[in-house]
Amino acid sequence: MARHNVREQIVEAGLKTLLEKGFNGCGVRDITDAAGAPTGSFYNHFASKEALAAEIVERYAQSNSRRKALRDKTLPPLERLRRHFAGLSQMYADLDYGRGCLLGNFSAELADHSPLIRERLAALFASWTKDIEDAVRDAQADGSVSTMTNPADLAAFLLDAFEGTLLRARVEKSGAPLDRFTTIAFAHLLA
Repeated sequence: MARHNVREQIVEAGLKTLLEKGFNGCGVRDITDAAGAPTGSFYNHFASKEALAAEIVERYAQSNSRRKALRDKTLPPLERLRRHFAGLSQMYADLDYGRGCLLGNFSAELADHSPLIRERLAALFASWTKDIEDAVRDAQADGSVSTMTNPADLAAFLLDAFEGTLLRARVEKSGAPLDRFTTIAFAHLLA
């Protein structure tokens, strides 16, 4: 198997370290140590830790794996929504609720301090909301979801509620908040 180049090692280690320790809880040395790279190598590839974080958010945005179910038009739209949120819930359960969503973590930690990260996060949340909106709109079109709420508003609300749910699950170290989200979302909002 080919070995990743140093830049890729730094990005991968940066993602892991930033998720585990938070942006302000780690330094460049923590990231390069995790990458097995000299600290000087970091600055050959990134101007700052903020630049690395922006790249990580951008890559997160480009990764379709987390939103794959939402885009799977072979599934009924309500099933796309169920699978999407169930998959995310399972991912956090597998992590024992020990860390939240990269987007939620960065939003809480960096939105007031980094215009670059805030801009990248806003774009990613907008794109993710649009994917949810498309599934909601399709579900409204096939009659499986009420048309009482604008699909853009419902999609934004679902994402906002889910991000808050992840925070609560992290604090409680429990899946109960995720179970509540799923029950209310699918029994009342997406009915």
